[in-house]
Amino acid sequence: MLEFAENSYGSRVSAGHENPRLHASCERELLKLNLGTLALPVLALGVLLFRYAGKIAWTPWQIVGLAIAGPAFLLFVIARLQLGRAFSLQAKATTLVTTGIYARIRNPIYVFGGLLSVGIFIFVHRPWWLLIWVPLIPLQWFRVHKEEQVLEAKFGDAYRDYKRQTWF
Repeated sequence: MLEFAENSYGSRVSAGHENPRLHASCERELLKLNLGTLALPVLALGVLLFRYAGKIAWTPWQIVGLAIAGPAFLLFVIARLQLGRAFSLQAKATTLVTTGIYARIRNPIYVFGGLLSVGIFIFVHRPWWLLIWVPLIPLQWFRVHKEEQVLEAKFGDAYRDYKRQTWF
């Protein structure tokens, strides 16, 4: 009878039959994907700033929006990089990341992604777009709760201790 184990990507593989070369190749591809998903928005932001920076009428709205969005974007990118291979679109537990920004905030991608959108909405002088957060906050809260259940099931007391020491 074949035994199965979960590899570092959350996929089932035959226990003892994982090809180390294939594993290293998959890790490199995931790292490329991780960096690629960050490179696109950074490149787009760079192009927009280069093209329009001198043409923007810097009103208080734009200054406040940029003051919120700029640091939020930087911290979002740092959090995403620190999460590394543990990043997933679905709730699954491969690694418990507790260093860097994650030493203080359990869900920095949600926090800084939200602040980034707030900064953008203010920058473009569309504060009523903030109403999108009325349905999104409960959805994000539900998603966080689901992720916490998965992490607690996998890491037990280690996750509960981490949760007590961090915010959101």
